[in-house]
Amino acid sequence: METARLVLRKFTPGDASALAAYRSDPEVSRYQSWEAPVLMEEAERLAATFSSGDPRDPGWFQYAVERRDAPGLIGDLGVCRSEDGRQAELGFTFAPEFQGQGYATEAVARMVEFLLLDEGLHRVSAECDGRNVRSARLLERVGFRREGHLVQSTWIKGEWTDDILFGLLASEYRAAQAGR
Repeated sequence: METARLVLRKFTPGDASALAAYRSDPEVSRYQSWEAPVLMEEAERLAATFSSGDPRDPGWFQYAVERRDAPGLIGDLGVCRSEDGRQAELGFTFAPEFQGQGYATEAVARMVEFLLLDEGLHRVSAECDGRNVRSARLLERVGFRREGHLVQSTWIKGEWTDDILFGLLASEYRAAQAGR
């Protein structure tokens, strides 16, 4: 899957080094479920696991994201398809040096278009830590609606955190696209 600047593809074993590097950054892992650092052995295992999945199966599938003009992993985008195949949840992580340049927005927007228009899903959702303002803004830019704020609902890394819930229906997405 491609955008103007990006390629969203399956992981390969060669992605492990970059995956370990950005997932080991404390600022990148701050709002994520894993602990930094991510050792090379763990990144190799993750890259192998990610590369063996089928993106249309229920459950999580992790896409590798790279720039079209410069091969190499810059981030990843996860899609969790529901058992009935009608809904999906998104998550994303990008290396610090590629944040703030619109890459994550571009990747998420393309995945939303793919899931809602190409695949015909009914709904796509996402959630983020209540302190992760940049991710919340990204989701809103792409067209997601804030659907809820769960106060101190997740115990992670030794503290209670808020969760912000987002949703986007295919009918809303199509209407927004028609209005452009």
